[in-house]
This record gives sequence, C-alpha cells and structure tokens, in this order.
Amino acid sequence: MTGSLMERLDDIPKPAWIALLVVSFILFWPIGLALLIYLKWSGRMFCSRHGRYGHWYGPEDHSGAREARREAREEWRAWKRRHRWGGQGSGNVAFDEYREETLRKLDEEQREFRDFLDRLRAAKDRAEFDEFMNERRNRPPAAEPPAPTPSA
Repeated sequence: MTGSLMERLDDIPKPAWIALLVVSFILFWPIGLALLIYLKWSGRMFCSRHGRYGHWYGPEDHSGAREARREAREEWRAWKRRHRWGGQGSGNVAFDEYREETLRKLDEEQREFRDFLDRLRAAKDRAEFDEFMNERRNRPPAAEPPAPTPSA
C-alpha cells in the first residue's frame, strides 16, 4: 500500500504541489508549513537530495514514465526554439535548416549524455550495494553475550 501511495505522490506534477502548498498556507498555515517541510525533506520540491534532476528524474524512475517526461521536455524545447523569434525564421532558409539540424544534434547528444549519466549512477549504486553485501557475507558472526548466572 505504501509503495502505491508513494508512486501516486510521484505522479503529481510540481506545479500541482506548488498550488497545493499556496492554498494550504492560505487556508490554514500549519498545514502549509507541514507540507513545505514534507516537500523539502522528500526532495519533491527542490533538487538538493536527488542531484540535478530532482526526485522525479532520478534513475530509480520507471523507464517508460521517464521517457515520456523526457519527450515532453524535448517537445517543449523545440516549441520554444520555433517561437523564439515570434515564430519566424531568420529569413535565410539555409541558415534556418542548419540551425535546426545543429540544435537537433545537440538535443540528441544531451539525451545520450543523460542516459550515460543514468547508467553510470546505476553502475555505481550497484557496485556499492555489491560491496556492502560482500562485506556483510564475509564478516564473522557476532559473539553472543554470556547468559546471566542466577545469584543465590
């Protein structure tokens, strides 16, 4: 049950958390304060605990959901590029094509680099976990304390 609740909380977008936080401060400030503390502690509001990508974009996410969010971000960036100059190109068709191709290549390289970082983090986590398990297996069993003797 807790796992599904946490997954549901992870599906809530950041703007909804912000709106909920503002409304809770307006209605009853202690709830707003508690929500702010929870969001900060869990890493849902800020990126301090989960690296650059924040909690929603970490390698522990489901790959399908992560890919959907990544595609949405890329579509948003492409839309911003197209509309940066009021929806018009520079006036030079060759330059506009060159710019779009270069930006597409940069987006692809950025995506590949993010994938590389995700794989690197996962490999590091895996290595740390394997090291922990090896140490745990190889440590001697803890000596049991002597049984108390009854006093007469």
